[in-house]
Amino acid sequence: MVYILGGWQSDFSANWARQGMDFAGAFSQVVGEGLASVDLEPKDIDSGHVGNFVGELFAGQGLLGGFFGLVHPDFDGLPTARHEAACASGSVAILAASAEIEAGRYDLSCVVGLEMMRNVPGQKAAENLGSAAWAGHEFQDAKFLWPRAFSDLGEEYERRWGLNYDHLAQIAEINFANGKRNPNAQTRDWAFNDKSFTRDDQANPVVEGMIRKNDCGQVTDGAAVVFLASAKRAAEYAAKRGIPLESLPQIKGWGHRSAPISYDRKLRNSEGQPYVFPQVKRAIDDARARANVGDLAQLDAVETHDCFTTTEYMAIEHLGLTEPGKAWQAIEDGSIAMGGRLPINPSGGLIGCGHPVGATGVRMTLDAFKQVTGTADAYQVEGAKTVQTLNIGGSTTTTVSLVVGV
Repeated sequence: MVYILGGWQSDFSANWARQGMDFAGAFSQVVGEGLASVDLEPKDIDSGHVGNFVGELFAGQGLLGGFFGLVHPDFDGLPTARHEAACASGSVAILAASAEIEAGRYDLSCVVGLEMMRNVPGQKAAENLGSAAWAGHEFQDAKFLWPRAFSDLGEEYERRWGLNYDHLAQIAEINFANGKRNPNAQTRDWAFNDKSFTRDDQANPVVEGMIRKNDCGQVTDGAAVVFLASAKRAAEYAAKRGIPLESLPQIKGWGHRSAPISYDRKLRNSEGQPYVFPQVKRAIDDARARANVGDLAQLDAVETHDCFTTTEYMAIEHLGLTEPGKAWQAIEDGSIAMGGRLPINPSGGLIGCGHPVGATGVRMTLDAFKQVTGTADAYQVEGAKTVQTLNIGGSTTTTVSLVVGV
């Protein structure tokens, strides 16, 4: 078992460039605050991992593992690595750290996810993020590539089963409402009116196709960190602090699947199958099988990838809340809302909380930790003991799902 000792998240409403903060400053802040939050010293850490997607394109910076050595002299010599899987980069970094711990190479790892995205104009940001698609082969006529791709996903649902935009708007409304409870959410102070979640072109303008402004995850500067430990190191940590080992959350299960980078190839491969994205379904089921979660009722909440409302619409059925094509039922009956059968994105998700791409998988895992330890405060799901994450890179080219529990 891999234990989670805790972690820290930056304020996702921050604009680092305006604050005069660069990668080195953000990295130092998240690691320093993280260490303090879990009462660890740099010398306690055995390895370091970084999840980041496009540091080179947004800031001209790669080799991010090297920033550990700038944080503290005790990190000089630390084995480090950077991991890239588009929006799933943070989760892949967690998988790599977990594998090292499971193999017995190291006992305590620091996993950082971070992305700087608000230092360039919106069109340039869209172009940078588009590098997770099949460059030069798809969506060449789109101004904003990813809104177009996930608008196409909505159109695929419309073709297969029918789709009502009002249900997408309800997803957005729920996630923004959840974000207002989260003190680190990018949109916590945003204001909306009675037309914000409608097809009103002034209050909720079209971005691409059926995707409107409030259907979109946010362009975010942000960082998150978690500390992962072996059973041996977790036991030592718990004993030193006088807490029972069983109170520390574990990554009880994981799923990791990939699909062809081509969006069209994914759809062709799934034609005639019950799920639009079979590899997403497999990753979810793999995580549950490894965690011995055989029934949806064993889960208390989900932190899922809602880069757009259509992504969450897809996730609802792939997670098993409804049959394929019937995600609307879980939206209408309140299943995904706070207090519902399986609350989705209590944090606000990518729409409400924010989406610093390389940090999202780490942030999801940290929020799962908070839920199962009862430390999520205003966005706490009452009695939560088991939480699943679902983190997607590109057009589901990489999917990672974790089950975190105590």
